[in-house]
This record gives sequence, structure tokens and C-alpha cells, in this order.
Amino acid sequence: MEHRLLDRIPLEAFRVFDAASRHMNFSRAGRELNITQAAVSRRIKTLEDHLGSPLFSRRGKNLELTPQGERLFQRVRASLDYLEESLEPFRGATGQAISIAASGSVSHLWLGARLREFGKENPDISIRLLTSDSPSELASENNDLVILYSTGDHPRWHLSPLMAEDLAPVASPDYLASRGLAAEALTPQVLSTLDLIDYDRFNANWVSFQQWFERTGAAPRGTKLRPRYTFSTYVMAVDAALRGDGVALGSLGLLREHIDDGRLLVLGGRTLATGYGYYLGLPRNRPSRDEVLRLHAALGRST
Repeated sequence: MEHRLLDRIPLEAFRVFDAASRHMNFSRAGRELNITQAAVSRRIKTLEDHLGSPLFSRRGKNLELTPQGERLFQRVRASLDYLEESLEPFRGATGQAISIAASGSVSHLWLGARLREFGKENPDISIRLLTSDSPSELASENNDLVILYSTGDHPRWHLSPLMAEDLAPVASPDYLASRGLAAEALTPQVLSTLDLIDYDRFNANWVSFQQWFERTGAAPRGTKLRPRYTFSTYVMAVDAALRGDGVALGSLGLLREHIDDGRLLVLGGRTLATGYGYYLGLPRNRPSRDEVLRLHAALGRST
């Protein structure tokens, strides 16, 4: 059987190569790894011999990666980072980071600022944020806390309401001013003719403009809307509205700060309560650490 190249290379050589590439100095790499400069040099030479290509070059006193070395370093660093993240669940309880999971829109529009505030008040607590739009990843019991898009019930998580989902069109003042429009006076018919900004629905329960117009009675069922822009994420749609590119469908709880400071205006008088909302979850089947309960309480107070 033909052996793979990786079978012939000591895995330690990749750690040495990573340290040498980060420091661009064999002596400093050796100090980090508690080996001598000569040992670093030998391991790099062994790796180069196996690969049949030089990984470093010298320009006077300066050490540089060759193009082949740069490509290898990027992949080795990414692999070591991934391995470090994979080992996180095996850490002991002392000093363990709080793992919290939330969707991209919740993380960007609501959670990020609150985690920063909590971090300032609790500098001894580390937080790891998992951002995903996959329901199974968000509800994974590997997490300490979750924020779920839900109606309020889940078999593995005790859910507390953060905000109900109320949807209404929103746009920037600049966009309305450029068209001579007043936010409160816009009829559904006028709204449907504006530059609508939509997003891809990766969850059957999400509501985009087509469903909003139908469910609020703003457009007859079967009417086909043609948004001006459609983005792959909700966050991108909101950012486009903030730039003045058009009208987005605003989740009013998530956008409360933008609405309160006047960066976005709610258009017309129709709001759709979907029956869904965002809920903060604690695991049902295991006790939570004190620092997890502290973050849970802080997020619950900030709604």
C-alpha cells in the first residue's frame, strides 16, 4: 500500500513550522516550544526535505516565507486553530468560557453590544459566541446559553422571552427625503412600488416581504412582488436600508436602537405579529455554572 506523505512527516514538525512562521525567528520559536534554535532548524530542514521545497528564505538578516511556505503556513495555522476550538469542550470548569449561540442577525443587531457591556462589568469571564442560522447548531447542548427563534417551547432548553417578532417596513430618513415621502403617510400600494430590500429565507418560519404583504392584507394573495435587492442574510438587508438603498422589512425588537436614534423610520401603520420571537435558553438537563447564570440574568434585564 502506498503511504500518504503525511504518514512520513512527524506532526510535531508542523507545530515547529507554525511557531517559526509566526515569529520569523528560529530562536524565538524555540523559546516558545522549549527547544533549542538548532532543534527548530533541524525540524524545518526535515519538513522541507519531505516536501521537496524550501519553506523559508533569507534576505540578509531577515527570514521570509517562500510562496510555498506562505501557503502551507496559512493551512497549518487554520488547522491548529480549528483543533484548539475542537478541544474547548474538554477544558475543566475552572476558567472555562461561556458558550452562547445565536443567529447572525441577533448577534449583529442585538447581542454583540450587550456582550461587550457584560464583558466590561465582568472582565474575569470569557465568552465564546457561536453564530449560525442552523436551528440544530443553535440548539446544540454543547452550548451554555442559546437564543432561539421560537414560539417559546423546546424539549432541551428552558426558554425565557427576550422580544416578540413584530415586522414592519423600515427605511432611512435620507431614502424617504430623496423621494419626497413621509413615513407615516405611506400606503401599502405606495410601499410596494418602492425599492424593496429582501433576504433569502433559510427557515420556513421566517417572513419576507412577499409573506408580509399577504398576511397583513396589504396585497392580495397571489400578487408577486419583485424586490429591488435580495441579500443572502438579513443583516445585509438591514445594512442596505441604513445606507439609504431602499425599504427593508424590520424586525422591530432587533432594530429598536436604530429606530430610537432615528437612523431607521417605521413606514405606514401596519405591523405583523408573527407569533414567533427570540428566546433566551438555559439547558434543561444539566445545572448551569454561576457565571452562566450571571450572563443569563444580564441579558434578560437588557430587553
